[in-house]
Amino acid sequence: MEKASEDRPEQEAFVRKELQRLRDSIDNLDAALVHLLAERFKCTQEVGRLKAEYELPPADPEREAAQIRRLRALAEQSKLDPVFAERFLNFIIAEVVRHHELIASNRAATRATGLSAVLRASDRG
Repeated sequence: MEKASEDRPEQEAFVRKELQRLRDSIDNLDAALVHLLAERFKCTQEVGRLKAEYELPPADPEREAAQIRRLRALAEQSKLDPVFAERFLNFIIAEVVRHHELIASNRAATRATGLSAVLRASDRG
C-alpha cells in the first residue's frame, strides 16, 4: 500500500505535464484554424466582389453540394465524423453566402446611387 501512495505524486505530475503538452498543441491548432479561416474568408470576399460585379447570385448550390461531398470524403479518410464536417462546412457556407449578399446589396446600392447622380446631372444639363 505504501508504494501506491508514493507513486501518486509522480502520476499527478505526469498527468499535469501531459495535459499541458496536449493543451499546448490544441492551442496551436486553434490558432492555425483561425488563420486558415481568415485566409479562406479573404478569398471568399473576393469571390463575392466578382459575383456582385457581374451580377451573379450570392449562392452556388451546385458548388456547395460538391464541396460538402468532397469534405465528407476527406473527413471519412481522416477518421473525422463526416456529419460534423458537413455541419462545419454548412456553417461556413452560410456565413460566406451572407457576406456575398451584403457585398451584392452594397454594390447594388452604389450602382443605384451612381445612376441617380447621373440622372440628376442629365436633368440639369
